[in-house]
Amino acid sequence: MPRSLTIQGSTVPSGEREKYMHKLKDRRSHYQSSNCRFWVFEECSLSGAFIEFTEADDTAALSAAHANAPHRILDPTRIYQEVEF
Repeated sequence: MPRSLTIQGSTVPSGEREKYMHKLKDRRSHYQSSNCRFWVFEECSLSGAFIEFTEADDTAALSAAHANAPHRILDPTRIYQEVEF
């Protein structure tokens, strides 16, 4: 079964950065305990512009992890599946 992935972008003002980093730690812990992988990248030329990736081995696991997440993402139903070629 192909892997599944969600992507979410966030722009965080510098005064909110520390709070956002704490939320990211909570999210990472949650997704790891839900057998998902979680990465966050920051745009090199725009401090505070982040993109979050959450990946699981299947859509059901990813959907369940999002449903129980401590911080909701904007659109948890927008799931991408790995393309086999």
